[in-house]
Amino acid sequence: MDVPPTDVGDALELIGGELDATVDHLRRRAGSGLEAVAEAIAASPRVFVLGAGRSGLALRMTAMRLMHLGLDVQVVGEVTTPAIRAGELLLTASGSGTTTSIVRAAETAVAVGARVAAITTDPASPLAALAGATIVVPAAGKLDRSGTASAQYAGSLFEQTVVLLGDALFHALWQRSGASADDLWPRHANLE
Repeated sequence: MDVPPTDVGDALELIGGELDATVDHLRRRAGSGLEAVAEAIAASPRVFVLGAGRSGLALRMTAMRLMHLGLDVQVVGEVTTPAIRAGELLLTASGSGTTTSIVRAAETAVAVGARVAAITTDPASPLAALAGATIVVPAAGKLDRSGTASAQYAGSLFEQTVVLLGDALFHALWQRSGASADDLWPRHANLE
């Protein structure tokens, strides 16, 4: 029986190993949804992001990076967020793919003619069924405490992967844009 890590260095190695395996899985799997989500983001006149809890916090990081790229990005639930319209994109993250508020928002988006992209662990979830592009992350859902998909607590591996996916999507889109880092820099907040 393996002894769980009890110091931070061992925990860091475990987390790094799980992330490496997850990234390797996503890169090797044909039709993983990575390019479809990148294309949906690039083609949308506005991108709305929505996730709950830690997944939502992770997706907000992606929203900020996409804004640095010059995209019109909205975080669902902010007081200044406009209504989504036909042709726009709702980018979601829900490990289970069943989070009620996210599924409802996806239904609303589809009803008005917007597209949905989903990051989830469950390809058969209601959210994945509504999405035109889905990235399926091989990680435990927050309610899975079996330790088989991840030794980490709850949905930690999923949430960490959402951060990595967001940065990977941004990086690929940035490189395709031909913009330099100096071109992007003026979009950082300067109210400090």
